[in-house]
Amino acid sequence: MTNQVWTPIRHVHVADQWVAAASRQDFVDAAHADADYADEHGRVRTRLIFDSNGQGISLARTNPEFRAALDHGDVIHADGQFIVNMSRKYCAEPIPERAPTTDMIHDFAKACEESGRTFYLLGGPEETNAECARLLEEMYPRLKIVGRHHGFFRGREDEILADIAEKKPDFLWVGLGKPLEQKFCAQYKDRLDAVWTITCGGCFNFITGDYSRAPVWMQDAGLEWVHRMVTQPRTLLWRYLTTTPHALAIALRNSDKRVRVMEYEPA
Repeated sequence: MTNQVWTPIRHVHVADQWVAAASRQDFVDAAHADADYADEHGRVRTRLIFDSNGQGISLARTNPEFRAALDHGDVIHADGQFIVNMSRKYCAEPIPERAPTTDMIHDFAKACEESGRTFYLLGGPEETNAECARLLEEMYPRLKIVGRHHGFFRGREDEILADIAEKKPDFLWVGLGKPLEQKFCAQYKDRLDAVWTITCGGCFNFITGDYSRAPVWMQDAGLEWVHRMVTQPRTLLWRYLTTTPHALAIALRNSDKRVRVMEYEPA
């Protein structure tokens, strides 16, 4: 197996993590190129796509199990705008734009309407998961969602993995929240039969409207976390008050000019 199985993606070192210097369209294109290769040559291990944001940066320093799981990621994309800003100041090349999964799932859905590539949605409560699937199919009528399952399956992992293997989605979206989704993907990466497995946190809740997006100006200014903290204070206030300053301190001390190309490594 050569290291050209996967489309190479350049990563820069920012906030003590390797983060892809790629646009949202770059991710869509790379995912489809990998899927085309898999069609022609057979599937290899799923490519794990994780995100980088303030919570994750802080958690990687305070939770060894999460850090170990994060190290299994094959691509890490910039979910937080401050990571993009840090890359522009401290890295060898800038990350071109923020690439949150709340936007990328729509980018992928639009592209999959044309390509015929398929989705599987894993995570969230049953009602959220089902409504998310319904709304995606309503917004993108030609999108093929070949399977879905809620996120409360502890003890039934083999059943879930078997269903994914039967459905063979091109793109598996895992919305279990940090650190569970990264730990799940790391533990079962050799059994997840998807071309790309993309962790997406509360993405399904944004599609259903349970969570609201910040105004565009707040997103562009890197202040979406403030909007989320204010709109969900009971669950997010303490998280953001503690993790945001910690993540900023880590980024200021641990961003540099190193560049790395993430490629396929045989298991």
